[in-house]
Amino acid sequence: MNHALINHRTNLSTLAAWAMFSRGLEPEFPVAALEQLASFKGAATGSGGGIRDLTDRDWCSIDNDDSRDLDQLSLSEPMPRGGLRVFVAVADVDALVKKGTPIDQHAQLNTTSVYTSARIFPMLPERLSTDLTSLNQGEDRLAIVSEMAFTDDGVLVESTIYRALVHNKAQLAYDAVSDWIDGKGELPEAARAVHGLDTQLRAQDGLAQKLRVLRRAEGSLEFETFQPRAQFDGERIIDIRQQVQNRARQLIEELMIATNGCTARYLASNGGLALRRVVRSPERWLRIVDVAKAYGVKLPNQPDGKALEAFLARQHREDPLRFPDLSLVIVKLMGSGEYVVERSDETPIGHFGLAVQDYMHSTAPNRRFPDLITQRLVKAALAGVKTPYSPAELVDIATHCTAQEDASRKVERQMRKSEAALLLHSRVGQRFAGLVTGVSDHGVWVRIFEPPVEGRLTGDLPELRVGRSVRVRLVSTSVERGFIDFALEH
Repeated sequence: MNHALINHRTNLSTLAAWAMFSRGLEPEFPVAALEQLASFKGAATGSGGGIRDLTDRDWCSIDNDDSRDLDQLSLSEPMPRGGLRVFVAVADVDALVKKGTPIDQHAQLNTTSVYTSARIFPMLPERLSTDLTSLNQGEDRLAIVSEMAFTDDGVLVESTIYRALVHNKAQLAYDAVSDWIDGKGELPEAARAVHGLDTQLRAQDGLAQKLRVLRRAEGSLEFETFQPRAQFDGERIIDIRQQVQNRARQLIEELMIATNGCTARYLASNGGLALRRVVRSPERWLRIVDVAKAYGVKLPNQPDGKALEAFLARQHREDPLRFPDLSLVIVKLMGSGEYVVERSDETPIGHFGLAVQDYMHSTAPNRRFPDLITQRLVKAALAGVKTPYSPAELVDIATHCTAQEDASRKVERQMRKSEAALLLHSRVGQRFAGLVTGVSDHGVWVRIFEPPVEGRLTGDLPELRVGRSVRVRLVSTSVERGFIDFALEH
């Protein structure tokens, strides 16, 4: 690849498509799916049959600046005797994408949207995911609504689920909302146009912080993983920046966790099977104990989320620079999440990282196939009709979704490496400050700070430990393979 002449976005898109194909993901929609797409005349409509008209309520969405596939809306209102009533609306994708249709079959193959900086590979065609089934500002859309009542202390006391017609009155972005919450910026213009939305957002933020405190008290784990995003100027990559957690992201995260829990409990209360998202108690817990011991902290010999969270919180306070690398080590030792089929009369496996027992993915049906499956199960339960999936179908779907999620994450990681190699290819010979992030039989790895990328240390090396500050020189890059090689400066 001739880097001097490269069209960055086009070449990265080509690499991403090949990475998709090589991992069993289909980068393009088949002809049958596109023919089905052409048959849609507009967004799904409906009334009666238990569908409530909530289009007059002040719904808003909060997502990334560049997000166009809007899956959720939220609104809230104070309750007469204290506490907060929260409504979360999730796009009714099933209203257009029916089981077994060509678009559904493609979604079941990939099971998730794959996000790379140069190109997004949506699970559903963009005319659906960014338009007809997206909860876009100014449009009436069908949705599944979770209505939840919380006490002033953040304790959930009741919840219900129903179908509704909703209308997004303000499309907002995480960073702008977070700056306003933190007093660093003005209320976004779209929010100013909706009377009382500022009060709503303050109330939802306050509730979200209480929910975080309650979950952490139960052992919910707070990580800060390395999440760089490439920045483009037109077709050329110009920078890589770390995506940071903020109050608006926490607000949506907490509301989605609450909604997922309510959905899981609703399906359990109706009997039958459900597709749950679980993170098992870590089998490699003693390895985690050894990691903590190296920091002078003694953890119990049996998995203990509260003790682990206390250790993580201490390290975040004392050494924030190295905390992302510690987070990554613990995340790897904990093991990946997976999808499983559970019966309502079984003891739930639960989600160790979130410290919750009842959990499933339900809030992103435009982006994740398990959420679309759950939506169909919920709609069947609401209508009092037979579930659309047999036990054997659900088991096969759970296994396939777990595998495809892993494949998609590998594609995204591979492309982040290629993006970093492309950004740095013209800087060979330059020197950077960094941290050692990994030492194994396969090599020594280092993360530099500006730009925030990781590469391998080459050459004869002294004994190095994870967390050591180093000075390195960039030796070579390979965009196609995603390789970045550094040499240690002595």
